[in-house]
This record gives sequence, structure tokens and C-alpha cells, in this order.
Amino acid sequence: MVSSMTDSRLDTGNPQRSSALDEHTLTAKLRRGDLFTGKCKAREVLSHVTSLWGMLCLIALIDGTLRYSELRRKVNGVSEKMLSQTLQRLESDGFVRRTSYPVVPPWVEYDLTPFGQEAAAHVAALGDWLEMNLHKVPKA
Repeated sequence: MVSSMTDSRLDTGNPQRSSALDEHTLTAKLRRGDLFTGKCKAREVLSHVTSLWGMLCLIALIDGTLRYSELRRKVNGVSEKMLSQTLQRLESDGFVRRTSYPVVPPWVEYDLTPFGQEAAAHVAALGDWLEMNLHKVPKA
């Protein structure tokens, strides 16, 4: 049986409930300084997602599955080595799924996992915001 105190915390309008949920978010960790410590596990994943090539790969894969060569053309300017490293990191973090078919020549496809789709939506929103506000960036 759940106590009335516990029930009130489950109420989404209850500040105690939102505080309990918020303490585990990335924003809350930033406020506490967790991401600034070397031992924060989210820090490495954050660097993979927010790297230039990581962001562009996630955004490129929003529209669906791409072969390596298609992805390289879409993410203009990335070297083969950097694209391979980026995809390996995003795959190991659970954002990207790599599917290899046993044919000659090799056929490999990349697409987003459900977790990757969620991350890509946030990254794309940041990209959209930047595009809309680029005029505010002083020219170097």
C-alpha cells in the first residue's frame, strides 16, 4: 500500500516530485558540477554526441538509413578515418545501429536506434536554433 505522502510526490504538480526527477538530468548535473569532474560517465558520451561530426551524423541519419558512402557525401568535409571513428563511438554509445550484409562488395548501413532518434531530435533542434540565430554571431 502506498502512503499518502508518497502519493503526493507522484503528483506532477508537486515541487518535491519534480525536484526528485530533475536531480538526475544532465542540466542538474551541470549545475552541481558533475560533468566538470573527470570521473563523470556522461561526459565522454556528451563529447561524442556534441562533436561536430557526431552532431552532423545524428542529424544526417534522422531521415533514415544510409550506407557509409552516402553518409560521407551527406556529411561533407569529414575524412574516412574521422567518420569511421565517429560512427564507432555513436554505435558503442547506443545511438547508431550498424548493419553489415555478407555480400561482395561489402554492404554496410547505418541508422538511428530509438535512443539515437531521441538524441538526434535534440541535436537537430540545437542546429535549427543556431541556423536561425547565426546572424547574431560576430564575424571573425
